[in-house]
Amino acid sequence: MTEFLLVVASALLPAATMTVTALVGRAQHRVAVVDVAWGLGFVLVAVAAGIVGTVIDADDPVRRWLLVAMVTVWGLRLAWHIRGKLSDHGEDPRYEKLLGGTLDEVGMGRAVRKVFGIQGLAQWFVSVPVVVGALLGVAWWPVVWVGVALWAVGFVFEAVGDAQLAAYKRDPHRGPVLNRGLWRWTRHPNYFGDACVWWGLWLAGGLASGWLPGLLTVLAPVAMTYFLVFATGARLLESEMMKRPGYPEYAGRTSMFLPRPPR
Repeated sequence: MTEFLLVVASALLPAATMTVTALVGRAQHRVAVVDVAWGLGFVLVAVAAGIVGTVIDADDPVRRWLLVAMVTVWGLRLAWHIRGKLSDHGEDPRYEKLLGGTLDEVGMGRAVRKVFGIQGLAQWFVSVPVVVGALLGVAWWPVVWVGVALWAVGFVFEAVGDAQLAAYKRDPHRGPVLNRGLWRWTRHPNYFGDACVWWGLWLAGGLASGWLPGLLTVLAPVAMTYFLVFATGARLLESEMMKRPGYPEYAGRTSMFLPRPPR
């Protein structure tokens, strides 16, 4: 019962994070600031779960703080990367499309319902395997290490993909489309990496705690993957990218999500 109450109480941190982010967004007249808070919110939940797990003297402190470290490294890198992207840009076209206009045009109420509130709920839900892993003992250590390996693959895809995209944007002689490096194998290596990170955290935090915790938390990485592919990720971005010269041809030969050799 204590663990259940703590999982429910962990919703308070994402709610507070998104409330502050909404206020910052209103001051800056853009919703895109939510992308910086996305990674930071997960870090807050993971650290809080690690502290609570230590206070109640739960088993396996190594796995608990390993999960906290994995989330923290991922979340801080992502927040720093997106902060750099936002510093010189206005609103993200994805959010204008999702909201049906700019923040000033549609109002804060619509932005809270369709962006800030949804992402706060998603932060809590996707974090559940990490919270469970911080509070329960390990049933299968090999599953923990498989999860760590998958997390590492995802982190490399995400970090390298973002670095290659940044280098492409700095190149004055770049072509119309980035089609080299990881981007030759998938049109969204950063989103694919993100999905691997959270499936790895589910393995290490949820499934490694036993079959029942694994089954009860498996919808968390499913939800994250859905967000990355269909909700605010690849599909929404693709609708804008398809308007660029050369992108439809690139899309015709390159996998949208799962990496594979180009056609």
